[in-house]
Amino acid sequence: MKTNYRLLTAAAVCVLLAACARQVQEEAPPPPPPPPAPTPAPVDDGRYQPSDLDSDSCLRQRVVYFDFDRDNVRSEFQQIMNCHAKYLRDRPSARITLEGHADERGSREYNLGLGERRGNNVRNALQAAGGSAGQLTVVSYGEERPTCTVSAESCWSQNRRVEIIYTAR
Repeated sequence: MKTNYRLLTAAAVCVLLAACARQVQEEAPPPPPPPPAPTPAPVDDGRYQPSDLDSDSCLRQRVVYFDFDRDNVRSEFQQIMNCHAKYLRDRPSARITLEGHADERGSREYNLGLGERRGNNVRNALQAAGGSAGQLTVVSYGEERPTCTVSAESCWSQNRRVEIIYTAR
């Protein structure tokens, strides 16, 4: 009986060991995480950014010149008007001051009025190309701020201008 008991105990131990061996399974290591998705390249949606004011050749042109005793924007400056109007459309927070100037010929009052008319015509051209009136301010300096002080046509033509000044980018 002792032998049977030992035999039974040995068999039970073997069964238990076998059962434990089956239950303890080594878990496989977790799979490596998937590689990160590639970061998409910035999409150039064609909209102007503030940095373009210094790098874009069209936006860097910020002076519109006028003929003697005229206040209409010359056709050669239409492309500049289109570039700045597009910038205003792309950047609703941008603000521009249009500074109208005249040469020294004519009275002070006449030149102040001429500078204002020139600034208003540039403003109208920008608005016609899509700029917003709320983004544009006109100031006339008349003959008070010349870029050239020689009394000659070559100098006067430089003073008949509207300067486009960005006050907010």
